[in-house]
Amino acid sequence: MPDTLAPNVTDVVELTRALVRCESVTPKEAGALQILERTLEPLGFRCERMDFTQAGTDDVANLYARIGTGGRHFCFAGHSDVVPVGDLSSWTIGPFAAELSGGYLFGRGAADMKGAIAAFTDATARFLSRRGRDFGGSISLLITGDEEGPAVNGTVKMLKRLAERGETIDVCVVGEPTSSKRFGDMMKIGRRGSMTVDLTVRGVQGHVAYPERLDNAVHRLSAIIEALVREPIDKGSTHFQPTSLQFTTVDVGNKATNIAPGVVRARFNTRFNDLWTSKTLLAHLQERIERASAAIGGNGTIEYEVSVSGESFYTPPGSLSDLVAGAIRDVAGVEAELSTTGGTSDARFIRSYCPVLEFGLVGESMHKVDEKSAIADLKTLARVYETVLDRYFAA
Repeated sequence: MPDTLAPNVTDVVELTRALVRCESVTPKEAGALQILERTLEPLGFRCERMDFTQAGTDDVANLYARIGTGGRHFCFAGHSDVVPVGDLSSWTIGPFAAELSGGYLFGRGAADMKGAIAAFTDATARFLSRRGRDFGGSISLLITGDEEGPAVNGTVKMLKRLAERGETIDVCVVGEPTSSKRFGDMMKIGRRGSMTVDLTVRGVQGHVAYPERLDNAVHRLSAIIEALVREPIDKGSTHFQPTSLQFTTVDVGNKATNIAPGVVRARFNTRFNDLWTSKTLLAHLQERIERASAAIGGNGTIEYEVSVSGESFYTPPGSLSDLVAGAIRDVAGVEAELSTTGGTSDARFIRSYCPVLEFGLVGESMHKVDEKSAIADLKTLARVYETVLDRYFAA
């Protein structure tokens, strides 16, 4: 258990350091949520642990903290869990030391996304110190410990519990590290969908010297791969890049040099835009696959296992994106691009409940060795979040 903060300490840099020192690699909580509870409760937040379990998955600790019981409800969503550090010897500075060096705060989670959690906490503390607890609305933090993992015992179940008891959220900002090259240059108004397909291609095993007696599954698969990647799936849409498809593994398991395999397994992932749902895209890809396989002839078969981690979504540009973009412009002097690039996030769950966008620190070092955030960016992010709260509750 790391050293915890005194209850009244909300400084963005010191709070980030305290959170980074918690070795909260998914699904471990490691004290991070306890630090947040001890920091938020003196500000007037009612903190509620929402811990969930499900057969076949790890137990996950989550935190829901809210101040206010009525009025418009602004939610900040984030995750306290982090990815593994990898090769420890490759780190210049210990991944959980949270050291300051050369204008940066180093450590796992500094960018993704303990820094943003600390920035929002700092922003809220300063907002409340000026406006008081009776500011005419509600502010909440929805913090999961399951975003970097399977994402089954975190945000999705927290939102369901809130809905079951009648709590609604009006708008949500997720603190993912969306800035690309410099602080404030990008926010995410949506994300592409993600679908993984495992293929089992079956032919007829045989001796390589007798090709007339076999149906080489590798050859059949190669035709399928060509059919899937030769032509673009689409050209993109107004807010999205073209759909992409990448094969991630091909496995034959054949150590012999004189046997043509009868079975080969492969996996591909596709990141798809709003021109498709996972269902319509799968049907389109299956049609390509079956046509390519049929062109070879023979009696080969194809089996599919499909996993969808999220559908494509976006919040149309409007009041929420204008609010955040205006705060970024006025505080940081940067015009933020409205983007849907990158991987998935828990915004894919939140979007079913309220308008949502993502904005946070520079993400260049996230998931890398020597992950870091600029100290100046942490302080600027806190000011941006504070400005967003000021303007949202002034409207």
